[in-house]
Amino acid sequence: MNRGLITLLTDFGAADYFIPAVKGVILSINPQAHVIDLTHEVPAQDIEYAAFTLGACYQDFPPQTVHLAVVDPGVGSARRAVVVAAGGQHFVGPDNGLFSYVYAREPAARVFHARREEFFRHPVSVTFHGRDLFAPLAAWLSLGLSPEAVGDEIRDYAKFDLPRPVAGADGTVTGAIIHIDHFGNCLTSLTTRELDLNQSQAPRRLMIGGREVTRFATHFAQTQEAGELFAYLGSAGYWEVGVWRGSAAEELGARRGTKVILDCGMRNAE
Repeated sequence: MNRGLITLLTDFGAADYFIPAVKGVILSINPQAHVIDLTHEVPAQDIEYAAFTLGACYQDFPPQTVHLAVVDPGVGSARRAVVVAAGGQHFVGPDNGLFSYVYAREPAARVFHARREEFFRHPVSVTFHGRDLFAPLAAWLSLGLSPEAVGDEIRDYAKFDLPRPVAGADGTVTGAIIHIDHFGNCLTSLTTRELDLNQSQAPRRLMIGGREVTRFATHFAQTQEAGELFAYLGSAGYWEVGVWRGSAAEELGARRGTKVILDCGMRNAE
């Protein structure tokens, strides 16, 4: 059983002392911990970006991994510190919606309000809970501490509504862009539940920001015409829109929340 793997996901960047301080606290408690950086380049205070990133990769880690996630614009306020037990893994961070994708994928998740101060670093800075609350909690969990030991279980934990595709009476499905990656690829809320190329379907298209996407491919090399938008099923399980050697987000003027309409040919174009 793994009891020493801790991942870190933050918006701290790499230029300051924050990440070394967090790692130092972890290693002071568990010198044998194996600490892996997921990313520290989450846009500042962008909880939704961080939530998607964590949700897209936590299942790739072995059982008992501890995921320490800190994107925390409410640090020092009344927002709670939580430990989450879900999918055979543990999650530590602020109760601000950061674990929304985990909750959506793990209906049996249990959430605990971390209040036991003996598991914190003292004195606790009101501006650096990543070091003083979450890092020591993650370290103790990696040594086998039970989530139940940190505080009471809660059910009113914070989570935001994830965009759900909505089927229309005209045969279309309306979704949204939920993430834009480093390359400018636009990840939509559409999955194989809404579109499965292995099944027989009518001609299809995606409409985004006044543009139509009618090319569906499996990888980028299938479409090498500059500026040609195409849709593909991405590795996170969502339909994405990309462009060969370019940014689909820039090409479309798209951002997170932009509406996406899937039309499988069951109506005439409006």
